[in-house]
Amino acid sequence: MSREEKQKLGNQVLEMFDHAYGNYMEHAYPADELMPLTCRGRVRGQEPSRGDVDDALGKFSLTLIDSLDTLVVLNKTKEFEDAVRKVLRDVNLDNDVVVSVFETNIRVLGGLLGGHSLAIMLKEKGEHMQWYNDELLQMAKQLGYKLLPAFNTTSGLPYPRINLKFGIRKPEARTGTETDTCTACAGTLILEFAALSRFTGATIFEEYARKALDFLWEKRQRSSNLVGVTINIHTGDWVRKDSGVGAGIDSYYEYLLKAYVLLGDDSFLERFNTHYDAIMRYISQPPLLLDVHIHKPMLNARTWMDALLAFFPGLQVLKGDIRPAIETHEMLYQVIKKHNFLPEAFTTDFRVHWAQHPLRPEFAESTYFLYKATGDPYYLEVGKTLIENLNKYARVPCGFAAMKDVRTGSHEDRMDSFFLAEMFKYLYLLFADKEDIIFDIEDYIFTTEAHLLPLWLSTTNQSISKKNTTSEYTELDDSNFDWTCPNTQILFPNDPLYAQSIREPLKNVVDKSCPRGIIRVREESFRSGAKPPLRARDFMATNPEHLEILKKMGVSLIHLKDGRVQLVQHAIQAASSIDAEDGLRFMQEMIELSSQQQKEQQLPPRAVQIVSHPFFGRVVLTAGPAQFGLDLSKHKETRGFVASSKPYNGCSELTNPEAVMGKIALIQRGQCMFAEKARNIQNAGAIGGIVIDDNEGSSSDTAPLFQMAGDGKDTDDIKIPMLFLFSKEGSIILDAIREYEEVEVLLSDKAKDRDPEMENEEQPSSENDSQNQSAEQISSSSQEVDLVDQESSEENSLNSHPESLSPADMDNAASISPSEQTSNPTENHETTNLNGECTDLDNQLQEQSETEEDSNPNVSWGKKVQPIDSILADWNEDIEAFEMMEKDEL
Repeated sequence: MSREEKQKLGNQVLEMFDHAYGNYMEHAYPADELMPLTCRGRVRGQEPSRGDVDDALGKFSLTLIDSLDTLVVLNKTKEFEDAVRKVLRDVNLDNDVVVSVFETNIRVLGGLLGGHSLAIMLKEKGEHMQWYNDELLQMAKQLGYKLLPAFNTTSGLPYPRINLKFGIRKPEARTGTETDTCTACAGTLILEFAALSRFTGATIFEEYARKALDFLWEKRQRSSNLVGVTINIHTGDWVRKDSGVGAGIDSYYEYLLKAYVLLGDDSFLERFNTHYDAIMRYISQPPLLLDVHIHKPMLNARTWMDALLAFFPGLQVLKGDIRPAIETHEMLYQVIKKHNFLPEAFTTDFRVHWAQHPLRPEFAESTYFLYKATGDPYYLEVGKTLIENLNKYARVPCGFAAMKDVRTGSHEDRMDSFFLAEMFKYLYLLFADKEDIIFDIEDYIFTTEAHLLPLWLSTTNQSISKKNTTSEYTELDDSNFDWTCPNTQILFPNDPLYAQSIREPLKNVVDKSCPRGIIRVREESFRSGAKPPLRARDFMATNPEHLEILKKMGVSLIHLKDGRVQLVQHAIQAASSIDAEDGLRFMQEMIELSSQQQKEQQLPPRAVQIVSHPFFGRVVLTAGPAQFGLDLSKHKETRGFVASSKPYNGCSELTNPEAVMGKIALIQRGQCMFAEKARNIQNAGAIGGIVIDDNEGSSSDTAPLFQMAGDGKDTDDIKIPMLFLFSKEGSIILDAIREYEEVEVLLSDKAKDRDPEMENEEQPSSENDSQNQSAEQISSSSQEVDLVDQESSEENSLNSHPESLSPADMDNAASISPSEQTSNPTENHETTNLNGECTDLDNQLQEQSETEEDSNPNVSWGKKVQPIDSILADWNEDIEAFEMMEKDEL
């Protein structure tokens, strides 16, 4: 990429930041965050509660504080000086509000310390901030003392929440009764608290943060060296015993390594290396990172990944382990190219699990670090894609709106402070040359919120013992304790295609993932004349032959009182190892079949996109579908101007047919059936209808997806599309009508591409929901699958209940309804055509795995299936581990 193009992209990042920051200051300040769809500030208590998400808000102008050091990195020193003056003049830290200790630490305390770090740097340069006299540091110290009461526990782990004014436990504090906290919540304090101690000389902050880290280290699971997701702050017992590198644990690992970098304490590096060895041994299945159980680390705890793990490749770069960083990053990039953004969670076969995307910056962070390590211009192109997607899909007139659903392109009325604190910082640094930044970025370390702390703190006010002699460290291979990182200036110029050679086998991993392992074994047995195994789609509970086949596979059938039957597999009872493998695959197929049937009971959300001036398609509202009328997923979208019907409820013949003729009619919910409303507006000549909820204040942010049902009669006469909007989303259209009169919208199954003139209305590539699923081993896991009709509004309504079976069972279970035991060829998730491009990909990955076998002890992700003898041996060896578990854990 030429320097001119890099500069152009850097300037584009600056303009995007100005758009986000300027709209926050104009429409939201001094509120904590901007609501970009309604162009106003989010004030705690004045908006419907969003649960734990709101614990980051403390009525302390969160976005402004979180953005302070971003202003300096982007060379906006005048704006930085103005922002510091506003913080000192307007921000109050003594509010009667309960906040998250973790979020307040990384965003507010970190923001104040990052601002102070760059303020004193600018002052030393002699051009700006000459009036500054450590005022931000004094605010940080005040906040630090307000957070200290949270550490008043026997373990030293902090309470998860604290009242800024009243602290903990007092009646007026309204907090202090919690018993659990997440590992990251307790383990992501050391950088900010140690920096506060080093800056001020008050050692108490660093001491408290160290004590919390020491306790977590002592409570690690000793045989696996992994930590769980949540822990009891009083007893130290693990509450959630699954372990990964994503939500709930992520920044604990990050802060162990960065604490060594910032503070120079060898014990932090030893702890990180011990954990890292366990992560690469159990959790890393390149390019995937899958959660496991801490007592049984060979057993996956779930089959999906969350978006927060996208930070991990960046941490691996800091560790110096480049190859797996490249692999995981490339996998994540392929997911982004499929969905435009990284969904909050996605499955191992790369389908959407949770569809939201709150503009998280972790992937941009890893992209920056990989570019710094490799110098590979490929990562500049990745950054360019991120910029284009943000402008194309998330930009709205008042800022950037989070994605409510990456499949439809619908928006959520939120713009979190971390978007300004991190996203623009990493994107700007990605394209900036050294001379574009007014200070040396290498003199600082990034916190988890991308705030900058100077490395010279390691030798300042150092009163804490550098070696923690109370901890015992597990002896590992010496290679795990490398004290230096690879010299990237030598490694990569000598082999400019190094990173590309690692990425290449993963280029099509998302779009062309195929089942593996067992399928190939069975295909070979078919050719030798063996009878094909029973498929889940063909199974009939009343067929004696099928029941005999189940028995041979170690699967028993239990009749339940509610009319369902339950299938339970004991692999050890199978007639042979091949039959046991067939049983495992049969159970997995049954789970997939159940998931598919549950999804078919719910129509996906639709989108209402405002395309007229001044919106130009930038505002996308989540809409509920109708079970009647034109199906927008099968027909072209409907575009037209909107008009309110009279009567507004649409329950009788319209009195203003000329107003709605050829337009999309707005009608209010209530007083009659949805189908009756649709017929009335259709008879008046409307080309579509939008029903707006009559429950004032309702919102898709807080309510499950609403689906309009018919009236119990034949609704084939309704030919127009009908969509449902909650009150909040509907008011956005009504407000637009009041302000602009002529408002044009697009009704579709997902948002269309858009630019300032809406010239490009071609729909982006849709999600391939019918892609083949990867065959997965369910070795000793227990799954319970219910195939009866459910009324759940969640898209992913498949529930796993491992606690329903005894740990000693070590079985797989599935419940199915006899009424649904029908064959349906269209629901066949098994891939039978393995001779095409998927096979080529499989072979390619297998070859890659074989070439790496000697150097990499980790199992290649392309080899999913263990031999059954290995599985059974593993079970026998780990009976003791199972007995250690509590009843609620597999």
